Amino acid sequence: MRWLVGALIATLAFSLQSAYCGETLTPLPVQEVAPGVFVHTGEIALMSEENLGDIANIGFVIGDKGVAVVDTGGSLPIGERLLAAIRSRTVKPILYVINTHVHPDHVFGNAAFDGLGATFVGHRNLPRALAMRGEFYLKAFRRIIGDKLVDEVRLIPPTLTVADRLMLDLGGRTLELQAWPPAHTDCDLTVFDTTTRTLFAGDLVFVGHLSVIDGSVKGWLGVLDALASVPAVRVIPGHGPVGLPWPQALDSERAYFERLAKDVKMSIAKGEPVEAAEKWAGQSQRDDWHLFDDYNRRNVTATYSEFEWDQ
Repeated sequence: MRWLVGALIATLAFSLQSAYCGETLTPLPVQEVAPGVFVHTGEIALMSEENLGDIANIGFVIGDKGVAVVDTGGSLPIGERLLAAIRSRTVKPILYVINTHVHPDHVFGNAAFDGLGATFVGHRNLPRALAMRGEFYLKAFRRIIGDKLVDEVRLIPPTLTVADRLMLDLGGRTLELQAWPPAHTDCDLTVFDTTTRTLFAGDLVFVGHLSVIDGSVKGWLGVLDALASVPAVRVIPGHGPVGLPWPQALDSERAYFERLAKDVKMSIAKGEPVEAAEKWAGQSQRDDWHLFDDYNRRNVTATYSEFEWDQ
């Protein structure tokens, strides 16, 4: 009964906040990919003022006791609309807000869930990453998505961190959180719903949208092998189509990284500078990915810096 009272209070507070702002929030469209597991699919695009930073896959899981949110989107309006989507389906309290990593398209909506009594959860490195990168992100994305959206952002670090594995009880279902070594970033976290065997992979998995290296390509290739052993039946990637069979959803990403690593090693062996490698490494994969021209060069640079001293 206690959870119901808390949920009703939170719902009332949310309704009053929306009324105060003079706006009727349109819930984000979500699909129920498995019983009690809801996902909003972001655009395959760069963040912009026009799309409100709505480019990441985000969602929530409903248990008997309450709700866990997995990432909150790239702006406060997206986070608020995610909250509206949750409230359109349940009055149960939001117990946890889980951030899969530090990037703005996954955490800029956190403020929509502040003050609801939820525990914010992340990789043990996430507080440090937010502290080190937060001001840079706010400054950089002010130019990209505009003053109004950035002015509304509040960077909220987790108070519950994961060093290895952590089990979260939602009542009748358990979420298994796994912290990973540096790969996409140095603070990657996955969320596995053991009841429906649905894996929220965050940006360790990209489908259709070119993967972006902000951590370690060597680490990422190693993580893919371990990630493939998770006993999931479907995956929610950080970007791209959701609910795909597992681990087949990893095939394209693995092929890209293996090709990229091979090309960069070849470039280094030939004595080419990184500027030369950027022009051709990975290009054979170009037709397989959206946003290839936006991210492949930076991936080449990151990969070159890792392999440069291995020769």
